Amino acid sequence: MLLDSNLNEVKEGKRISAIGYAVSNKDDKFKPFSFSRHALGDNDILIEILFAGICHSDIHSARSEWHDGIYPMVPGHEIAGRVVAIGKNVTKFKIGDYAGVGCMVNSCGICEACKQSNEQFCENGKTIFTYDCIDCFHDDEPTYGGYSNNIVVSEKFAINVPSDAPLDKVAPLLCAGITTYSPLKFSNVKQGDKVAIAGFGGLGVMAVKYAIQMGAEVYVFARNKNKENIAKKLGVKNLYDNTKNVNERFDLIISTIPTKYDPIDYINLLKNGGEMAIVGLPPVGETIPTDLTRLVFSANKKVYGSLIGGIKETQEMIDFSLKHKIYPETEIISINEINEAYENLTNGKAKFRYVIDMSSLNK
Repeated sequence: MLLDSNLNEVKEGKRISAIGYAVSNKDDKFKPFSFSRHALGDNDILIEILFAGICHSDIHSARSEWHDGIYPMVPGHEIAGRVVAIGKNVTKFKIGDYAGVGCMVNSCGICEACKQSNEQFCENGKTIFTYDCIDCFHDDEPTYGGYSNNIVVSEKFAINVPSDAPLDKVAPLLCAGITTYSPLKFSNVKQGDKVAIAGFGGLGVMAVKYAIQMGAEVYVFARNKNKENIAKKLGVKNLYDNTKNVNERFDLIISTIPTKYDPIDYINLLKNGGEMAIVGLPPVGETIPTDLTRLVFSANKKVYGSLIGGIKETQEMIDFSLKHKIYPETEIISINEINEAYENLTNGKAKFRYVIDMSSLNK
C-alpha cells in the first residue's frame, strides 16, 4: 500500500520515500529495504505498484552474472500499478489510471533511435534501465526497480493499461511479453511460417502464444519433456529435448535460453534464408564462442540479437495481448517468498512466471 506521506511529499516537492526488498551484494538474500526516489517532476507520474513480475534477468543482475551490480539493488522491471499523482504537464495519464513500467525509464529522446521509438538502443548511451543503472537525468543516482511499493517515472516511459485489465498478468508482459513479441514482428512472422522456440520458460511460453496467434506453425526445444503436455495444449506441433535427429527446418528460431548452449546447433536447423533471434543471455563466461568456419558453412541464414522493444512497440504489444487475451502463466507470491522463487527459477523447478503481490509488503 502506498504510504500517505508520499502524497504529502509530492505536494511539498520532496523526494518520494519508498519501501521494498533488496540485496546488498551478489551473494545476499533479499531483505526489507527503505530508500527514496527523485521528486515528482512536471512530466512525471507516481505509480503505486500493485504487482511486479520476477524475470530471469533479475537473477542475473542481482547475482552480478552479467556485470558488477550496483548495490543495494532493488530489481524488478515488470511493473503494473495505479497512478496516484501526476506532474503539472502530464497529459497521458490521470490519477486513478492503471499504468505499466518495463525495462527502461528514460533516454536522450533526440537521437535517431529515440526518435524512431527504439529508446532501448539510444545512440547517445542514455538508455536508463529501471534498476541497476546510473540515472544521468537525476544526479547520477542509481535506479531502483519494482520490488517496491512505488515508482516515479516520466509519462513517456509509462504504458497505458485499461481499467479492466488483469494487472497480475499484465505485469510480466512488460518484459516477457515485449522481449518475445518484438523479434516476431521484426522477422515479420506470418501465416504458415515454421517457428521454433528454444527454451520453454517464462519467455518461451510467451513466444509460443504470440507466434501461434500470428498464424505460425510452432515447435519448442526444451531441456526435457516435462512440459510437453503444456506445450501441446498451447498448440505446439512438437517438443524436442535436443537438436539431434530433427527433420524440420524453420523460418525463424527464437532462443530464450539463459544458460550455456551452442547457437550453431540451432542455426543448422534454419531454412535457407531463415533467421535466428537471440533474446536469452547466459551468464558471462558461459557463452560459447562462435566458430566462424561453421558459421560460413551455414551461409544464407541470418542471426540477430533482440533487446526488448521501444515504448511505442511495447504499447502495441500490450494492446495486442489484451485484445487476444494472451497472458503469461503466472503464480502469485508474497514479497517474502522472493528468495525461494529465485532458487526455483535457477534450478528449473518453476512452472510459471512468478508475480509478486505488492499488498504483501505491508503484511
